[in-house]
This record gives sequence, C-alpha cells and structure tokens, in this order.
Amino acid sequence: MLSVEEALAQILAKVRPLPTERVDLVASLGRVLAETVRSTRVIPPWPNSSMDGYAVRASDTHPGAALTVVGRVVAGAVPDRPIGTGEAMRIFTGAPLPGGADAVVPQEDVEATEPCVTLRAATERGAYVRPAGEDVRAGDLVLEPGTVIGPAEIGLLATLGHAQVEVSRRPRVAVLSTGSELADLGVEPGPAQIPNSNSYSLMAQVMEAGGIAINLGVVPDRLEVIGERIRRGAEADVLVSSAGVSVGDLDLVREALAAAGAELHLWKVNMRPGKPITFGTLGHRPVFGLPGNPVSAMVTFELFVRPALLAAQGRRRLNRPRVHAIAAERIANRGSRRAYLRVSLEERDGRWRARLTGDQGSGILRSMVAADGLAVLQGDTMVDVGSELEVILIRELSR
Repeated sequence: MLSVEEALAQILAKVRPLPTERVDLVASLGRVLAETVRSTRVIPPWPNSSMDGYAVRASDTHPGAALTVVGRVVAGAVPDRPIGTGEAMRIFTGAPLPGGADAVVPQEDVEATEPCVTLRAATERGAYVRPAGEDVRAGDLVLEPGTVIGPAEIGLLATLGHAQVEVSRRPRVAVLSTGSELADLGVEPGPAQIPNSNSYSLMAQVMEAGGIAINLGVVPDRLEVIGERIRRGAEADVLVSSAGVSVGDLDLVREALAAAGAELHLWKVNMRPGKPITFGTLGHRPVFGLPGNPVSAMVTFELFVRPALLAAQGRRRLNRPRVHAIAAERIANRGSRRAYLRVSLEERDGRWRARLTGDQGSGILRSMVAADGLAVLQGDTMVDVGSELEVILIRELSR
C-alpha cells in the first residue's frame, strides 16, 4: 500500500491548473490571483498629516516659540500657499502638507492665541507626517500570482485603481454518492436504508476549498447506473464519488470508472480511516473514489481532494496548518496503519491539549462535528498523557 505522502504526490502530479477569468474586484474575495500586480501610482501621492494640528518648519520649533498662523488646509483641499520662517498652517488629518513644512505639531501640544500658536516643545523633522510613497511607490511589485485575495488585498487593489482582477477559475466538482442502502435528503429511509450524508458533507468541503459543488445525487449499486452518472459528472473539472471502492461484489465504482475510460493510478492507502481510495484521470480530469463511511469520506477528502482542488486554483499552500499538542488522555492506535484520529483542542498554560472526540468509528459523523483537528499516529502507537503529538487543524481555533 502507498503511504499518504506517496499517494498525495501521485495525485498532485496529475493536477493541472485551471484557466483564469477576469472578475469584478469584490467578487475576487477568497480567489487566487493569476496575474502580477505592479503599482503605477505613488501612495500616498504627497506628504500629508497624520494628525489634526499645525504644519510647521521643524527648525522653527522650541519651547515657547510663537508662530503666525497663515492659513488652513483640510483633507481633499490643496494648500493655497507655502509657509515661511516663523509661520504655521492649521492642518487636518489626511491633508497635504504645504510647501516649506516638514513636520506637524498636534493641536493638543500648542496654545492657540489668534493669530499665533505657542509651542510647548520642539518638534522633530517628519513628526506626524506620512511621506509620499510611504505605502506604495510606482513600479513596486505589489501582489504575485498565487496570492489568496483577502480584504486587505482588495483594498490595495482598489487603491491602485483595479476595478477587475485576473483570478484562477473555481473548480466545478461533481459529487456522487453510491449505494442501494442510501435514502437521499427529503426521502424517508426505508426499512433497510440509511440517510445520505456524504453528498452534503463532501459538497460543503468542496465549497470550503473554493470549488463549485455539483450534486449528482445518489445511485444504487448497479454498474450501468453508476457508469451513466460518471459520464455525466465527467463534464465537471473534478469528479468525487463515495462508496463502492472496496473489494465486495457490489463495490462497482472502480469498474465503472475504468469502463468510462478513466485511467486509474492508485488504490489503497496505508491509513485509517479510509484505506480504500481510488484516484484516476478521465481525460485530464481528476476522479476520486472515496470510501463510503462518512468519516472516512471526509478524512480522505481532507488529505487528498482538498490539496488537489487548491493546486488546481494555483494556491501555493496546499496543506492545513499543523500544531503540536499535549495528550490530555492516553491515545492509542492499535492497528498497523497510520491513524488520523479526531481530537478537540483546548489551550492551557500556553499549550494545546488534545482529547479524542469520543468513539472513533468511521461511521460516527459526530466525531467530526466535535473535532478541531486530526491527530496523526503511526501504526501500533500509544501516546501517554502529557506526551506530544501532531495535529492537523481542520477548523480555526479560538484562544
């Protein structure tokens, strides 16, 4: 069996970047930048005041200095004259400095007596002045391809005059659940049926990874029906199915993929939950056959599908953050395969402490609901209380 790292390397080697598209600036939030952005502007374009106060020449300032106020400038206006020796100009936050001025004295540091202000102390050159180009200079490399666009990036792009931006297209991911025992949402399960959860948890994971989820629904364990749905899903950029990839008589997904023309590259990974996982390509489109148990499907999506979707969008960071935590209880992996155990994390004395979220059965979806991360344990391992273990974060932690 392949290791997790070997399987992921094989998967990523087959992933191709998606085409790019141009979108309105605000619509680019969370998308991956696909162009190099250089500034054509100087920001700020001129020295301006960071305080309400008085623009002065620093060389004129000393305790008790009386300066004549010769004008007033507000943000959005241009000073109507420079200042000379012994002069000051009333200025407001964001307003351009008048010629001759090289410092600002905050209004609370002067005593105003028309037509003069008296200073309480000397002021250094550059005090409370934002210099031209403090943020961005013309020609600066501002953003590089592969940058995930957040609110700050959007603000900076707007500052530079970009009403639209080139980003990687979001992957369209077709999600299929197989199994005659599944009753889809809105259908009351029959006597031998269980509710279909995989379609919905997997679609949510697709959307969280920046993709567009396409629901192919549920199909019974019949080769021709599975094959028809796979052919329909081949119109998407990626196909993700769950169940039907093990070795039972009704595990038909691998056969259906091969019949549809998919080239299968791997099967079975040395891990639990989720050993039976199939990956292949249909044309150049990645296709994943994930296990059917809800936790197994979600964990294998986290480890294999999510990085593939991020890579297709041009992201540079493909893996979830990892932390080192202290075991708050004995945590065992009694099998030979590497285990990914669901744990909750609590901060205490500056360290994260990990505790299992309860029973770790691959059908217990509540173990994922309560999980902050996946503790990684090698085969036949026992972690004692107080020992350190590695945890892959699957949600944002709050301290």
